[in-house]
Amino acid sequence: MRHLLSIADLSYVDALSILDTAQEMARVSDAPVKKLPTLRGRTIVNLFLEDSTRTRISFEAAAKRLSADVINFSAKGSSVSKGESLKDTAQTLQAMGADAVIIRHPASGAAQWLADSAWMSGSVINAGDGTHEHPTQALLDAFTIRKHLSANSGDLRGLSVAIVGDILHSRVARSNVLLLSMLGAQVIIVAPPTLLPVGVESWPAQVSYDFDSVLPLVDAVMMLRVQQERMSDYFFPTPREYSHYFGLNRDRLGFMKKTAIVMHPGPMNRGLEITAECADSARSVIVEQVTNGVSVRMAVLYLLLAGSPTSPGVAI
Repeated sequence: MRHLLSIADLSYVDALSILDTAQEMARVSDAPVKKLPTLRGRTIVNLFLEDSTRTRISFEAAAKRLSADVINFSAKGSSVSKGESLKDTAQTLQAMGADAVIIRHPASGAAQWLADSAWMSGSVINAGDGTHEHPTQALLDAFTIRKHLSANSGDLRGLSVAIVGDILHSRVARSNVLLLSMLGAQVIIVAPPTLLPVGVESWPAQVSYDFDSVLPLVDAVMMLRVQQERMSDYFFPTPREYSHYFGLNRDRLGFMKKTAIVMHPGPMNRGLEITAECADSARSVIVEQVTNGVSVRMAVLYLLLAGSPTSPGVAI
């Protein structure tokens, strides 16, 4: 595996390998010295042409814990803000000798374009492209679910996961449906019809419009942010009505299985898709998802840049 652009790039074995490696990386993150020499001398570029806090910092922390040199490159304050094309930016990164480029871009397919371009010889990792995919978010979500709910720490067979909210604009939802179903989980999408994409019936997931009927059946509830910045029309009558039918609140928390967990990829619209009480409850693993993101991204970088026998690096 040279790039990570989509969950479709991964086989079942690849996905489990990343999750198992992330488990080892988590031990490093818990150690007094959170550092491995594995990627010393490698240069990793964070090419974030769309705003991000959690993902960018998570990738930066992951790369630094593997001793890589990190260059942060954002649209604001760079030549991109002056009209420089992605092609010119790619050529600049190649001239810098980047071994890997982690790209977030507002256009779907930008990561694939960069990986296919003749100007990039390093690995490309998709950190979110438009409304297409966000594979490392799905991997950290699967890692979190497996850690809490999988008895044998293998795949996710026998578990049910509800993904609730703005499916239409969510790259997180697309990647999670692909990965969780690949790992054996039953996935149920819950959303109003206006927030479902065309062709959702072909996804490996069930679709429901009734949140309350789904809640008692699932082992994890993944709430999605309502992406109002991507909405040019009215997709629901009012925020209050959306919260009434599709928001997670204290009453709905009581309908869930006693062992079920609450998830959210962040950032949250507290009071819209989830109340503060639910986000901060004992069932919530939202903060832990951020922690697990560093371990998973360390695993991805390790396997892409140092995981093959012919690549220099220190085996774990």
